[in-house]
Amino acid sequence: MAKTFKKKRFTKKEPKEFEEEVIQIDRVTRVVKGGRKLRFRATVAIGNKKGKVGIGIGKSQEVTGAIQKAIAKAKKNMLKVNLDGSTIPHNIKIKYKASKILLLPASPGTGLIAGGTIRKVLELAGVKDILSKSYGTTNKLNNTKGTFEALRMLKTTPRMLKREQEKATKKEEAKKQAKTETKKDEPEVKQEKDKTEVKQVKDETEVKQAKDSKKTTAKKAPEKTKESKEESKPNKQ
Repeated sequence: MAKTFKKKRFTKKEPKEFEEEVIQIDRVTRVVKGGRKLRFRATVAIGNKKGKVGIGIGKSQEVTGAIQKAIAKAKKNMLKVNLDGSTIPHNIKIKYKASKILLLPASPGTGLIAGGTIRKVLELAGVKDILSKSYGTTNKLNNTKGTFEALRMLKTTPRMLKREQEKATKKEEAKKQAKTETKKDEPEVKQEKDKTEVKQVKDETEVKQAKDSKKTTAKKAPEKTKESKEESKPNKQ
């Protein structure tokens, strides 16, 4: 018997709203009356690289379950970062528990100068040019939380407000110019419409005249035939 193979349907994967980055996975033990319970703890950072970041921690008996819980918590704990183009608006120094983090704005083209967990969080936030330094502990969890708190403390500067106002004014000017151009084009469009209508009327009249001329020729033709027949008949004397 010949084997029949079913065709597999290829379904397109929808693009994810946020990119995910697993920072750390730890084995955690909890002492209970009967003994110890082993679980996994996953710290995950998510972001869209356009100013939105989130951090979450999840625990489960399986690694995949812990990661899924962490992602769900991160989506609930989202943060909109105030960015100044591709960098941060001002320098900031923060102390979170035993970790000390310093973030400095940089000119475009500098790159993302950061290491470890700080780099992952800043990359997901959409920062492309920055200088950073971490002091104190090398604990990944504390460093991620510290960077998250530092990004939360960023504020809009007057220079950023001026830029936004300039952009808004430019947009308004562009809209006004577009409206004026459309108004100028309206009479030309009307003239073109009138010309097309006149042409249509002329064409209709020409068609009517042609039809009338055909009818008149058709009426004259039998009269001529009658006259020719009468002429052809011999005169009876």
